[in-house]
Amino acid sequence: MRNYIIKRLLLIPLTLFGILLINFAIIQLAPGGPVEYMLAQYKGLNTSATGSINAGTPNLNEQKYQGSKGVPEDLVKELEKQFGFDKPIHERFIKMVKDYLFFDFGKSYYKDKTVLELIKERLPVSISLGLWSTLIIYLIAIPLGIKKAQKDGENFDVISSCIIFTGSAIPVFLFAVLLIVLFAGGTYFQIFPLKGLTSDGWENFSIWHKIRDYFWHITLPTICIVIGGIASLTMLTKNSFIDELSKQYVLTARAKGLSEHRILYHHVFRNAMMIIIAGLPGLLIKILFTGSLLIEIIFSLNGMGLLGYEAIMTRDYPIIFGTLYIFALLGLILKLISDLTYSLVDPRVNFEKI
Repeated sequence: MRNYIIKRLLLIPLTLFGILLINFAIIQLAPGGPVEYMLAQYKGLNTSATGSINAGTPNLNEQKYQGSKGVPEDLVKELEKQFGFDKPIHERFIKMVKDYLFFDFGKSYYKDKTVLELIKERLPVSISLGLWSTLIIYLIAIPLGIKKAQKDGENFDVISSCIIFTGSAIPVFLFAVLLIVLFAGGTYFQIFPLKGLTSDGWENFSIWHKIRDYFWHITLPTICIVIGGIASLTMLTKNSFIDELSKQYVLTARAKGLSEHRILYHHVFRNAMMIIIAGLPGLLIKILFTGSLLIEIIFSLNGMGLLGYEAIMTRDYPIIFGTLYIFALLGLILKLISDLTYSLVDPRVNFEKI
C-alpha cells in the first residue's frame, strides 16, 4: 500500500499540470475576456464580457478586441499590460505553473485581494455546507437504503421511494424559496435567519452562543442540499445490497443457519459498501463546489461556488484558475482517501499491483 500511495502522490502534480494546460487552452479560445469586460465598462455597455480575444496576429482590417472601436489605443494597451496579455501565451502559462507550485494564484482583477485570501475567506463556508450535508445524507440514506433492500417490494419500500423521489424532483432553488417563505420570515414564521452563516458580532459571542448561532444559520441551507442529494445514494445503497443478497455466499450462510442480522452486517455490508464508498469523493466535490451554488446565492452565503460563478461572469482569470486548481487538488486527494478506505473496508482489495 505504501508504494501505491507514493505513486498516486507523484501523479498528482502531473494530473494538475494536464488540467491547467487543457483549461488554459480552452480559456484562450473562449469568447470574451477581462479586456473586453473593462472596455464595455468604459463605454457604459453591458459588462457581460462577450467579446473574444484573437490569440494570433490580428487582421489589419479588424479590431483586436470587440468593443475597442472608438477607445483610445493607449487605454487598450494599458489594459493588456494590466492583465498580462502583452506577453505571449506560452510565457503566461509557464509563469502561472511556476507560481502555482508555491500556491501563488496572483491577485483578482477586480477585487482588491489576492486569490488565496479570497479562497481562505470563502472555503470555510463551502466546507461547512459540504461536510454537514454529506454527513447527514450518508446517515439517512445508508440505513434507509438497507431497510428498503430488506423490504424490497413491500409497502415501506414503495412509500419511502415515493417520498424521496418527490423530494428530489423539486428543484433545489424552489425548495429553498419554499423554506424561506415558511420559516425565514417570508410570509409565515420567523424561525431561521434569511442570510449569512453567522450573526453580526459573532466574534464577541460566548462559545456556546457561537455554536447555536452557527447551526441556526446553516439549518435551512443544509436541509435544501440534503433533500436534493438523498435519493440517489439511497437507491444506490438499496440496489447494492439487493445485488449482494442474491449471491451464492448469502444462500450458503442462510443454509448454515446464520441470522439475517449477522448475514447482513458481517458478510453483505462489507461488499455492498464498496460502490458506496467509491462515490463519496464525487458526492463531496459536487456538494462543495457545484451543488451548493444556488443555495449560496439564495441564502447570501459567500462560498467557493459563488466566488467561482462571479469570476466566470466577469472573466476574472486568476480566480477561475485558482479555484480550479484547488478543486482539482481536493478531488485528487479525496480520491486517494477513497482508495485507502476501500482497503480498510475490505482487506482483500490490493492496490499494489495497479
